[in-house]
Amino acid sequence: MIEHLDGAVIPTGFDVPVEPLRRSAHFTGEQGCIAAARSFAAHFLEQLRTEWCAAIDDRADGELLLVVSELVTNADRHSNGPYILELEGTDAAVAVCVYDSSGALPRRFPRDPQRIGRHGLEIVHALAAEVSAERVPVGKRVRALVSLGG
Repeated sequence: MIEHLDGAVIPTGFDVPVEPLRRSAHFTGEQGCIAAARSFAAHFLEQLRTEWCAAIDDRADGELLLVVSELVTNADRHSNGPYILELEGTDAAVAVCVYDSSGALPRRFPRDPQRIGRHGLEIVHALAAEVSAERVPVGKRVRALVSLGG
């Protein structure tokens, strides 16, 4: 915070951002989009470290990138068109939202170690503090809140 006394500016510590960091990216679904989404999320985490002084350990970093991968992969496979990745975060948590054109809400299958594939949403639920899905006018939004605390 900075205080003003008779026009003088006195630093009283470092300023903490008031608004969460928000970034979004549009993906067409072409080859390489999933890797690009992971790269976008990794850059977002670096911005959180710099702008929010967020102490993000390797485990939280990996968990967030895995959640992004799973949600973007689902949008890529199950929608008929482009999708949007939206990230909003502070030093405590990151909300990962993926919007796509399919109105079909994702289906979470019961645990089955014998099943091949379709474990993405199960993984997201295991890593995220909250997971929700809702229909929006142009399709759906899937949101996962990932804690950055150890």
